[in-house]
Amino acid sequence: MSAQPTDRTAARAPDRPVILSCGDPSGIGPEIAARAWEHCGAKLPFVWIGDPAHLPRGTKIREIDRPADALRHASAGLPVLPHEFPAAALPGEPDPANAKAVIDVIARGVDLVMRGEGAALSTAPINKKALKDGARFTFPGHTEYLAHLAGVERVVMMLASSRVDPPLRVVPATIHVALSEVPKLLTPQLLRETVRITYEGLRRDFGFSAPRIAVAGLNPHAGEGGAMGIEEGDWIADTLDGLREEGYAVAGPMPADTMFHARARQNYDAAICAYHDQALIPIKTLDFDGGVNITLGLPFVRTSPDHGTAYDIAGQGRANPASLIAALEMAARMGAARHD
Repeated sequence: MSAQPTDRTAARAPDRPVILSCGDPSGIGPEIAARAWEHCGAKLPFVWIGDPAHLPRGTKIREIDRPADALRHASAGLPVLPHEFPAAALPGEPDPANAKAVIDVIARGVDLVMRGEGAALSTAPINKKALKDGARFTFPGHTEYLAHLAGVERVVMMLASSRVDPPLRVVPATIHVALSEVPKLLTPQLLRETVRITYEGLRRDFGFSAPRIAVAGLNPHAGEGGAMGIEEGDWIADTLDGLREEGYAVAGPMPADTMFHARARQNYDAAICAYHDQALIPIKTLDFDGGVNITLGLPFVRTSPDHGTAYDIAGQGRANPASLIAALEMAARMGAARHD
């Protein structure tokens, strides 16, 4: 695949704000939201949904009635759509009483973007166990719950950074499963679906007219002709041949250990990997603080910071807002690309 520009989305604020759900109020979500507004709120309006009492003391806020108000008032304070929570937020100590409200805020954010009142949705971190304990939350995480709310069966997780040159976007075909389960779960159907959803996401949300996708092999050296594994020869190569016949610009199977240096990244717009660490190690090595989690395949744009609730530092003023800022900026760019 020949090199081409890898990000053609315009770096401009949308005509609607990004919606930011509060996440677990006992984690770092409220403090990084406040710091993100200080950094980019006036030039990139976003709306925080949550209980204003959970924000750090002294946070300058502007309570609003509808997301559109944020476009006029973002410079006056963090625009807040108030959402009542039953309990206070104790840093590092999630309260089961707040679990249902955390879930309801996510659903409210989805409703707003589905109705076109927000350009995109960004979600602050949640703790799945806390939600399960407090509200019998049955979904493995944010992504599955968002797919449920949107009525979508299959979505794809992408991790992206535009702060490295060339930009890096990685997609794990299998995600939070044991390594021993990967060979059984990685099937021709899963790989085809992952390529197709990734391709459409790159076209619709990143502005690529002809996306280029690189696919990593499952085994070391992509199997090295069967000496180090047979999946590449048994079915991965044939599956990619079939996708190429359908018109997809897809390369592979490629040795994963040579895919992520700068020169190699010039040749693709996204890399699809076989399993979690194969995708996440390179992006977290190249941009640990600025990586963004993106859900492709939804009827709206969704991003989130690539970290968790960080209970151990919550409320201490030490949390780095860089990943959330990157998530908000990317949500705005993707929302603009989707609605052009």
